[in-house]
Amino acid sequence: MKIEQIYTGCLAQGAYYIESKGEVAIIDPLRETDTYLARAEKSNSTIKYIFETHFHADFVSGHLDLANKTGATIVYGPGAKTTYDIHEATDQEIFELGDVKIKVLHTPGHTPESSTYLLIDEIGKEHAIFSGDTLFIGDVGRPDLAVKSDLTQEDLAGMLFDSLRNKIMNLPDDVIVYPAHGAGSACGKNMSKETTDLLGNQKKVNYALRADMTREEFIKEVTEGILPPPQYFAKNAMLNKTGVDSLDNVIAKGNVALDVETFEAMANHEGAMVLDTRHQKNFVNGFIPNSIFIGIDGGFAPWVGALITDLQQPIILVADEGREEEIITRLSRVGYDNTLGYLKGGFEAWKNAGKEIDTLESISAATLKERMAADDINILDVRKPGEYSAEHIEKAKSIPLDFISNEMGRIDKDKEYHVHCAGGYRSVIFASILKSRGYDKIVDVAGGFAAIVKEGIPVTDFVCPSTLD
Repeated sequence: MKIEQIYTGCLAQGAYYIESKGEVAIIDPLRETDTYLARAEKSNSTIKYIFETHFHADFVSGHLDLANKTGATIVYGPGAKTTYDIHEATDQEIFELGDVKIKVLHTPGHTPESSTYLLIDEIGKEHAIFSGDTLFIGDVGRPDLAVKSDLTQEDLAGMLFDSLRNKIMNLPDDVIVYPAHGAGSACGKNMSKETTDLLGNQKKVNYALRADMTREEFIKEVTEGILPPPQYFAKNAMLNKTGVDSLDNVIAKGNVALDVETFEAMANHEGAMVLDTRHQKNFVNGFIPNSIFIGIDGGFAPWVGALITDLQQPIILVADEGREEEIITRLSRVGYDNTLGYLKGGFEAWKNAGKEIDTLESISAATLKERMAADDINILDVRKPGEYSAEHIEKAKSIPLDFISNEMGRIDKDKEYHVHCAGGYRSVIFASILKSRGYDKIVDVAGGFAAIVKEGIPVTDFVCPSTLD
């Protein structure tokens, strides 16, 4: 028996490859399938099953492509309804895989169809659970993503309480927990950086698994402090129910080199968004006017999903040479399949053609300190509310990047604002969006809050987030 966790850091997502006696099961695959096919081919094995723990909201699954390429059966838990062929499993149903067995434990709560897959090894021992978004390391799945007119988040939280106690907590302590996500995912509140653990340890340290916890206490604690889900979550969940185009087709459409004139025409006359994916240090020094920065080397896909509201938005790319296909693939992971091409020769080609460029003023924390001493300047902190509440510059106003569309109207175009995040990535995204909408008096603070603290700028701790009142 072989178990491999295939972890993708930018999505904080774990897919799983399970192999026994020439047969393979894949659990919660990402959109691109080559990594799973290569592993199976290397060991001369056949992919027999594709298990989905639930309808994922934070990424588009690769189950359809993988099934089409291998003939494997797609398995969902009870209650899952799709527009394509699946095997809708029953609770406690067992699937044979070589010398091992995979047992379905229906664990509703995160979503109604959520299921945990229990791996029983060659000698009949309960070896591991693949818990999806039901149980994380240090946390449990948020219960607000499948709310309907007849189903509240409190109803779902109650289901989750029952699922954990009736299906998972009664398993042996030495069962290994393999969740779908780790720290950084928006599918929970406080996930650990660890991506696997023993169930017995989770019973000791996970707040949601306290033995003396009542149902009412669980519902209260699990639903408390949940930030609104990113706007793309519901859209991705629907795509996972209805299906998407083959990733091969998406890449073929998007991996097209565009000369400067064609690129400019697409941006100016065809409604394509210019998405600049270079490093923020390069972006601030020169970029195509009205382009949006979301760097490929940060939390790329989740920020695209949070900030670009239309999955069908035509996108053209400014990218570092050689990374174009990677970017198209990572866009497709969250359902953005309408990439139309990239600027051949990158930003240098645009500049060399004599086209108009824009820049963003970016200052050091030391310069910010000097300006604060000389004048009463406006400072925007674009980190998440919890980061701001923990510690912030006293006079800084909180406008989290996540909520920029709702808060933008409260920013005065005639005033200058100094914008910072934790390390310098999110603030440039924030500033680029403002610049694209006519806010010209925006100054980025390079290095963010880390540089601010290092420079000795006074900060204050725990104050409820303020806004531009």
